[in-house]
Amino acid sequence: MAYLKKGAEHLIEEAELLKKIERGKPLTIKVGFDPSAPDIHLGHTVVMRKMRHFQELGHRVIFLIGDFTGLIGDPSGKKTTRPQLSREEVLENAETYKKQAFKILDPEKTVIDFNSRWLGELGSEGWIRLAGKVTLARIMERDDFTKRWQANEPIFLHELLYPLAQGYDSVALKADVELGGTDQLFNLLVGRNLMREYTLEPQVVLTLPLLEGLDGVEKMSKSLNNYVAVEDPSGEMFGKLMSVSDTMMWKYYTLLTDFSPAEIEGFKKDVEEGRRHPKDAKVALAKSIVADFHSREAADEAHAEFERIFREGQVPTDMPEHTLPASEPRMVVHLLKDLDLCPSNAESRRMIAQGAVSINGEKVSDEGLTLEPKPGDILTLKVGKRRWARVTFN
Repeated sequence: MAYLKKGAEHLIEEAELLKKIERGKPLTIKVGFDPSAPDIHLGHTVVMRKMRHFQELGHRVIFLIGDFTGLIGDPSGKKTTRPQLSREEVLENAETYKKQAFKILDPEKTVIDFNSRWLGELGSEGWIRLAGKVTLARIMERDDFTKRWQANEPIFLHELLYPLAQGYDSVALKADVELGGTDQLFNLLVGRNLMREYTLEPQVVLTLPLLEGLDGVEKMSKSLNNYVAVEDPSGEMFGKLMSVSDTMMWKYYTLLTDFSPAEIEGFKKDVEEGRRHPKDAKVALAKSIVADFHSREAADEAHAEFERIFREGQVPTDMPEHTLPASEPRMVVHLLKDLDLCPSNAESRRMIAQGAVSINGEKVSDEGLTLEPKPGDILTLKVGKRRWARVTFN
């Protein structure tokens, strides 16, 4: 129980979970993922790591892809309606999710299912009967909806159906336990109540905290550019993790590693009492996470490269190399985007304005700077602390 509860925010109810475990049969653990974006970042893996804990203890874990609910869009924690994705987008993202999830989960012990299998078969009558199980007052208890209603912001009818759809997933799968982030608590409790309506033993609900991103403030998100993707190269992943604050790293230790609470508390005490430097603790954290997604060798190499670049002021040995024609002038703003050093021209301008862009060691301060390269020119570009590229013009 201590292993399963590590890092958990809510466990409803612990006595029920103990009772289920004591029956001696593998439990069905359900976790739903709406493939709303193609990439998984470390924030998503917090729940996946808990799924693996259940796997290690012999339980049946269902990685449920919300190919039906993804068409609705989960309103959890959202101030506005999510854009609805096409079925093609959902299925394409789902394939990427499956590939990335097995960096954490054991593929031999993971059941993959799609909720369109039952939600798509409900039909009009089935949906009407399902809607008859939950009152509007209950749905409007949801904090997101209440705030939007009070602010005279639109709430669309399909959004009200989302908690019912997620709850019916638990009915269809006869889930013993459902895991999710703390923002999912309402949906998970709806599932618990719906199971009672269908005369099933209600699922136990276990939630995990949302992980703040590298800025230490906002929830980790690709749109906020404060994320670490599970497919980031080992060196980039290590460098990003080293930027986490000394305070935030302990939450990362709890939610992103398998160190026990006692071990983590021991590390923290060593730092607080001066027996260990905070940077050394952060290096150990970064190496542990990189090893999980790459290998121990890759983690050691990433550490060595990090020290070489940041302590000795050298350029990385494995920076991307590009060759471009020298036939025309190039604005630096556009070049940064073309070389994938910045996701957009707007981001390029923002990084230049912050003094975070340099070419051959010289800081770029002019957003309108235009280069006129000649054949044979070689430029080394750096954005921020970790993004590098070398371009040769011919």
